Amino acid sequence: MTTTHQITRLLEFYPSLAALPAATIQAELAERTAWAEVPIATTLFDEQAPCRGFPLLLAGEVRVARGSSQGRSLELYRVTPGELCVVSTACLFGHRTPSAHGVTTLPTTLAVLSPAAFEALSGYEPFRRFVFGIFADRLGDLMALAEAVAFQRLDQRLAASLLGHGLVVSATHQTLADELGTVREIVSRLLRRFERAGWLSLGREHIELRDAAALRRLAAGESTAR
Repeated sequence: MTTTHQITRLLEFYPSLAALPAATIQAELAERTAWAEVPIATTLFDEQAPCRGFPLLLAGEVRVARGSSQGRSLELYRVTPGELCVVSTACLFGHRTPSAHGVTTLPTTLAVLSPAAFEALSGYEPFRRFVFGIFADRLGDLMALAEAVAFQRLDQRLAASLLGHGLVVSATHQTLADELGTVREIVSRLLRRFERAGWLSLGREHIELRDAAALRRLAAGESTAR
């Protein structure tokens, strides 16, 4: 049963919903929204499966990725509290199945709007403006990803990915490969090359950056000569 506390938390993370009439909040958020706490590695939606609703996160994180028939995966973006999933948005607006899958990377608390509730809320300008604003931002991110995949070498993309995790990267080679849409063996080979150059040191699920400047130059396509 939905509680006042749950709705209050949801409005804190998604303030555009607070502009809705009280009757709409009661009807759509209290009566036509499912609330769930799911563990890490839970699949929230899958490619070509029916879209069951629209997720709004209160805690945790969801990794959205596109899979291939060869079992490889390319990360598109991640959803955190206060953000929206554009794959779910496109599904509900276009009445089609998802083109990617979403899996939790942390224990996650979320509210799932029913398709009917999402359609009703989209009729209100503040929520609709918020949805399309996030949609525009994600589209820019995906265009940048497409450009990187098409025009950047994999070693450049790996260097940029490592820098995005901070000076100490707690990730497996497989995790990095999934982010880049490639296979683990190629990532491992590149990481060993970076280690020989003195740019980082490798450990078990642990990578320490030792020359971030060199990695930054490589990510930018510049010379890495010292």
